[in-house]
Order: sequence, then structure tokens, then C-alpha cells
Amino acid sequence: MKTIPFLSDFISLLYPRLCYACGNSLFRHEAVLCMHCHAELPRTHFHQYPNNPLEKVFWGRVSIRHATALYFFIKGGKVQHLIHQLKYKGGKEAGIYTGKLLGRELLAVPGYREITRIIPVPLHPRKMKKRGYNQSEQFALGLAEEMKIELDTTSFIRTVATDTQTKKSRFARFENVKEIFKVVHPDRLENGNILLVDDVVTTGSTLESCATILLQVPGTQVSIAAIAYAID
Repeated sequence: MKTIPFLSDFISLLYPRLCYACGNSLFRHEAVLCMHCHAELPRTHFHQYPNNPLEKVFWGRVSIRHATALYFFIKGGKVQHLIHQLKYKGGKEAGIYTGKLLGRELLAVPGYREITRIIPVPLHPRKMKKRGYNQSEQFALGLAEEMKIELDTTSFIRTVATDTQTKKSRFARFENVKEIFKVVHPDRLENGNILLVDDVVTTGSTLESCATILLQVPGTQVSIAAIAYAID
């Protein structure tokens, strides 16, 4: 048994485990993030504050109960690198890891303890096939596991594949997504308290479109959680 740590160290030399945020090597006891990034990545703590900046994004657009994000997203920063690894480099564990981190914090907030179902923003099947997984679903997996709440990936679907949102204006983003989602099992969602989750919130257009459709189900309430909230 004593040889196992040495074998692990040897494997790490051949296939180094790197921090998803800064790219430095991880120590044996670290996973996804190094201890420095775990401590220093910019947390929002939005769930501790009513009327926080992310909730204000949706004011006058759609009725959201609560909204939070784990990190601030700054262009060129470490959180962007973390999201890039999750979204484009096969780093599914980054989604689960961040979901657990945020889920642990949300358990201490009364409004989020009332959540009955977690729904990730869905990918179109064509994009899912190309990428192999939905990055928002990986984040939702971590949240659901930590919060002991049902994860629902089948009641709400994307019916149209859209172009990338990255370089679109707020209006163009909304026009791009306003009619591409559909509830297929409304009976499952009636009178439910849904946590709708995505990877990054920029203009909020995708989440606005999703929430608008979900709120058409009788008795439904929607809150929002994301890995990151983009700021200028």
C-alpha cells in the first residue's frame, strides 16, 4: 500500500494534473483548482444579498425570485480560463466541482432551501453530440448532489440550434433565443420552485427566455444560479 503514493506521483510526472484556472500543477490533495485559486477567485456572494446586481439584470424583464453566481467573470481572467476548460476542453469535472461549491453555500440561504427542482439551460441535440456534454448540466449535477435536490434534464428542452452568442448585442441575443425552448412535461413542473442554471450570465437573454417559458407553467417560480456573472 505504501507504494501507491509514489506510483501516483510518477503518473503525475507523465500526465500532470493542472489547475483549471491558472494552469499550475495540482498537488495530490487538490482537485480542479489549486488552493491559491480556490481562495482567490473572485466570489460574488450574491445569494447573501437581496436586490443584488444579478437580480437587477432581470428587473422589468422577467419575474425571478433569486439570482446568484459563484464568481465574477472578467475577460482574460482566471475564471474565464476555468469556464473555457469546462466548455471547450472536456473539463466536465470543473462544472461538478463549482456546482458543489455553490450548492454548499446555497444550503445556508433560506430562499434556496425551498428549491424543488434544478433545471440546466438545455443544449440542442446537435450541439450536445458535437461537444459530448452540456456544461450547464455538469454544473447542475454538482448543485443537485450537494443540495440533495432533483436534477431534471428532460422536462425542458431546446428545439432550435442557435449561433454563438459571444459577439451579439443584448437585443440580438434575445432575438436569437426567444423562441427556441419548450416545456415538454408541464405536469412535472406545476407548482414547482425551479433553480434554472447556466454557466455564464452576460446580458441574461438566454435565462430570460428560459424563465419566461417556465413561468407559463401554473404555479411555477424560478430562481437562477450560474458559475459566473460577467462584468466589464
